[in-house]
Amino acid sequence: MKISGAEGLIKSLICEGVDTVFGYPGGQIIAVYDKLYDYQKEIKHILVRHEQGAIHAAQGYARSTGKVGVVIVTSGPGAANVVTGLGDALMDSTPLVVITGQVASAFLGTDAFQETDVVAITQQLTKWAVQIRRPEDIPSMVARAFYIASSGRPGPVVLDIAKDAQAGFAEWSHRSCNFIRSYNPHPEIPVSDITEIADMLNNAERPMILAGHGVTIANAEQTLMCVAEKGNIPVATTLLGRSNLPFNHPMHKGMLGMHGNLGPNIATNKADVILAVGMRFDDRITGDVKQYAPDAKIIHVDIDPSELNKIVHAYKAIHGDAGQLLTALLPLMKHRDRDEWLKLFKKCEEIEHREVIDPELHPNKQKMNMGEVISIVSEHAPENSICVTDVGQNQMFAARYFGCRSHRAFISSGGLGTMGFGLPAAIGAKIGAPRREVILFVGDGGLQMTIQELGTIMAYDVNVKIVLLNNSFLGNVRQWQELFFQGRYSQTEMTNPDFVRLASAYGIAGENVTVREELEGAINRMFDHKGAYLLNISIDADDMIFPMVPAGGSINTIILNPTTKLSL
Repeated sequence: MKISGAEGLIKSLICEGVDTVFGYPGGQIIAVYDKLYDYQKEIKHILVRHEQGAIHAAQGYARSTGKVGVVIVTSGPGAANVVTGLGDALMDSTPLVVITGQVASAFLGTDAFQETDVVAITQQLTKWAVQIRRPEDIPSMVARAFYIASSGRPGPVVLDIAKDAQAGFAEWSHRSCNFIRSYNPHPEIPVSDITEIADMLNNAERPMILAGHGVTIANAEQTLMCVAEKGNIPVATTLLGRSNLPFNHPMHKGMLGMHGNLGPNIATNKADVILAVGMRFDDRITGDVKQYAPDAKIIHVDIDPSELNKIVHAYKAIHGDAGQLLTALLPLMKHRDRDEWLKLFKKCEEIEHREVIDPELHPNKQKMNMGEVISIVSEHAPENSICVTDVGQNQMFAARYFGCRSHRAFISSGGLGTMGFGLPAAIGAKIGAPRREVILFVGDGGLQMTIQELGTIMAYDVNVKIVLLNNSFLGNVRQWQELFFQGRYSQTEMTNPDFVRLASAYGIAGENVTVREELEGAINRMFDHKGAYLLNISIDADDMIFPMVPAGGSINTIILNPTTKLSL
């Protein structure tokens, strides 16, 4: 029996295991939405309030579940509104299939109403983008899209489907895709390379493991922990790898990078062997590349060969999967006494506690800091909670002070740094993991970029806990203006609405927290509440996130606080 291309699309999605999609209807995708009406038991559609909200919610869903996030939007402005999310997903290796409507084939190239060249716009921001003009091509293209999005280094794929392909009829059958000629997403790591890496780590005096988001994607956190324990090797994580090890694990030495912990940054430039697995050496990690890890033999393992030797030249570059590498290494690792090496981290921790952490968590002033708020929230949060952040100071403070204790517990916009990511991503994360507490840390600037998604929370009763760290500034930019532009606060002060009353208009409970004495009780009420909750917490406008490596500077030069700079 022949069926419409629109129905064939829905049936193909079901065959790929899709049970949830995020989207917004429109004229050029209406045939798909009409058929979706017949499959409401099989696929739950989340109607967001803006297409950017759809793609960020799909990212949150994908990151909390490990599944492919699916987005359906119309042509023209609908398609254009997901572009930011595509760039975000590509940089952060998030698997998405984004389905866009398109004008009928006969009108392509005529500047028809709501026509845009979606493929041309999105090719540089996707793993694959294709336009479909015939209904019979839909099943094979859907299967191919899911294979590409989820294999190798995951990422976004766009299927731009012409209106006549949706409306036309064709025979339908589904066949999963597991091979594409010239595409090798599962490279084998030679045994000789694994043996050599194990020997290098076992014989090193000052080894380190730098663990990135690729470890999370490979579901290899437990294996990473076993490798570190068996080899007695300290581990530092990237921003997106924050939940690779429990925050209090003795081998977990903290976060790398611009606002990372002192120990990992200092130790990087003293290590003799570095195993960098599932991370890409972006500029926020390395600082000045010429001064980065001068004494280390760097072993770089990544599933994406384009990342190897792109920024940092590796002594040994391995094209392979993080999970495969760690699993093969584990039986070859040997325990060594590295007390002197580990003492360096202990010394750095003592300095950081004295100069940064203790003043942040126990401030000698009336106004509250982001660090103390996040730390207290973390103490009260259930063990398997998911921390979602927006971008800015709230993101960096959350990465430092929220104690991740479980799998896929930290979701943030890393490479693109997209303000407005947090609220819809938290919605998607909660829909993907309904039994886990999802806590969003967001600033007043980022919240207002996608604040309309409070309507999505209202419509679907999404139990997200929103911790609004409100300093009435674009805090991260203000910090740079304070430190590097002589305190000239150009266009960073915010005039804000009453956020609690605004949330109340959407049926979301909340309260204002203006003094420290109110904080703990408010946090308890938030977690006790059965639905979504917003805490609007007044934060010291002068609060700044430290330590800080100045952009482009060496990781040996670290600003510990406004008056203390450490140079080693």
